[in-house]
Amino acid sequence: MTGTNSITSDISHEFQYLIEKARSLGASEAKVILTSDIVVENRVALKCRTGCIGYGKKLTCPPYVPTPEEFRKILSEYTYALLVGFISPAHADEDVICSIYRYWLDPKAPADKKEKATQFWTDHFNGTGSFAPVMLELERTAFNAGNALALALINGSCRLCKTCNIKEGICIHPTQARIPEHALGVNMIKTAEKAGMPIKFPVQGHPELRALLLID
Repeated sequence: MTGTNSITSDISHEFQYLIEKARSLGASEAKVILTSDIVVENRVALKCRTGCIGYGKKLTCPPYVPTPEEFRKILSEYTYALLVGFISPAHADEDVICSIYRYWLDPKAPADKKEKATQFWTDHFNGTGSFAPVMLELERTAFNAGNALALALINGSCRLCKTCNIKEGICIHPTQARIPEHALGVNMIKTAEKAGMPIKFPVQGHPELRALLLID
């Protein structure tokens, strides 16, 4: 039995308002979990350094955010989190998703696959633009219910600004910008699986996304 399954009905009832709020805002599902069931791994943040085009370009991404080791200490100060599920409106073609970044960014990529990859990201970004605001609304809802240190994390890097204010080192949208879970080392695939909300990977069809709200 995992820690998630051991959450009492009283706790589930206590945060039922957040589950219902998430669903009303368009989430596909939501579940209260123990923060001890959130899997944090150093190698996840390493993936940011070696495989993400946003590395070092946003104040909400490494190396400007807490390291996995620092985040483990922060996470230990919370007891519960809300795991929220979303479905991307983008559809992943099987012959493109396997190398989606290369087909999207490589000027030498086959034209037909580049077109499909570009369409995927256009649909994904246009459709998921509301997901971060949903997490912020859930954070606000939890805060107003007495959880003073509730904090939302988001799926995917921040897209509030075309170019982040890296040079000055100060976010110009601090009330809206939030850190992606993976930037802190959270293995969302393992975390979601432990919670009974598994993510299909490799991606098939419409990507399933997950985000976390840390509850005070």
